[in-house]
Amino acid sequence: MTNNLIKDAENLAYKYEQTYKGCSQVVLGAIREAFENHNVHTKKITDSVFKAGTGLAGGIGLKGQSCGALTGGVMVLSSFLGREYDNFEDPEKVRFDSFRIAKKLVNKFEEEYGSSKCYDIHEELMGKHFNLWDDDEYEAFDEAGGHDDKCPSVCKNAVRWTLEILEEENLL
Repeated sequence: MTNNLIKDAENLAYKYEQTYKGCSQVVLGAIREAFENHNVHTKKITDSVFKAGTGLAGGIGLKGQSCGALTGGVMVLSSFLGREYDNFEDPEKVRFDSFRIAKKLVNKFEEEYGSSKCYDIHEELMGKHFNLWDDDEYEAFDEAGGHDDKCPSVCKNAVRWTLEILEEENLL
């Protein structure tokens, strides 16, 4: 994989979070588009996978739990190395390979931000967490740079780390 693909995906993630918001879908969409731009022939991030990421934004349903950029990255990783519906029993324990690489991504978040939770990452980057369901708090989040540079930088990192893990695992 080239550094150009990673840079393209990082730039797309940053721009998409500023423009469209929805950190989980931002990660999915940026990687999907970077693959298309660099002729990486994979159909892993389908429209259904992208759509499934919708409710994960803002820490799952805007509740500040697990970071949406992280969950989007885990969706990408699992689409490459996850259990198939036709193999639900999973006697080979394929799902544990997916758990292992998901853990790598979680570890990156914990190393960089001290946590993998959205609210904790808010506190690390902006000094407090925000209730994104409250209009005043959402406005304060935006005023603190939430969609200007804070969450875009988290999405950018999530994309880079996800692609690096895929490369380390020889999945591309």
